[in-house]
Amino acid sequence: MIRILLPVYNEGPGIASLLTKIRETLAGDSYSVLIVDDGSTDNTREQVDAMARTMPIDVVRHSINRGLWETIRDGFERVAALADPGDIIVRMDADDTHDPKYIPAMVEKIRAGSDVVIASRFQPGGGAHGLTGYRAFISRGANLVMKTIFPIRGVWEYSCGYRAYRAGLVQDALRIFRNNFIDLKGVGFTCTLEKLLKFRMMGAKMTEVPFVLRYDQKMSDSKMLSSITTVGYLVLILKYIYPWGVEGKRWQREIAALRSRPRQERAAV
Repeated sequence: MIRILLPVYNEGPGIASLLTKIRETLAGDSYSVLIVDDGSTDNTREQVDAMARTMPIDVVRHSINRGLWETIRDGFERVAALADPGDIIVRMDADDTHDPKYIPAMVEKIRAGSDVVIASRFQPGGGAHGLTGYRAFISRGANLVMKTIFPIRGVWEYSCGYRAYRAGLVQDALRIFRNNFIDLKGVGFTCTLEKLLKFRMMGAKMTEVPFVLRYDQKMSDSKMLSSITTVGYLVLILKYIYPWGVEGKRWQREIAALRSRPRQERAAV
């Protein structure tokens, strides 16, 4: 099954359009959508409830806005609990900037043996529409820095949250990292990069598909604070160049034990 994960906060203007595209794209597949609504105060709830009458949607609702890191954590914990190890989890933004038309290519690569597939602006055929020159420059610079410090073969896109994951990998990560699966809190959108670094530690096989970010289609306000996210990236660099402390040593032991097991036995405990 393909399991779509959407973190949502005040996405009323665009959520119905995105869900319609998902429904049309996956019409021939077994799929479900998990929405984690982080305390929206607009008409997001009404829009989602209306779409739930036409497609398989499950909703987790926060009574107050808790932030992206907690929304992502809750979403991955819930979808991993529902999934079989062979399922595919696709995490997208809910503001209609991530076109679902890329999902089939991502799913195909997971089924061919990849653990993580990233929708990448930096592959041939990829790009972005609607970003200011300043924001495009900052994004490209941040990705090059991360590529230099944390090289992953075949990966150039470190900051885009549009990714497909083998569900068994996510289940293994939650078991190994526990409450620290996303442990850098309150520093912008760094949870997107943090997950990638943890999967890198686990030896996940990663690849990319070309993707065009449609920021020109974004109808809700941006939630990203560049200065806070930059601070978060700096903290991540210090934290994950080497896994420090007792907890870091435990991670290393459990990852080594995981990688010693045949792939088909993983996520079975």
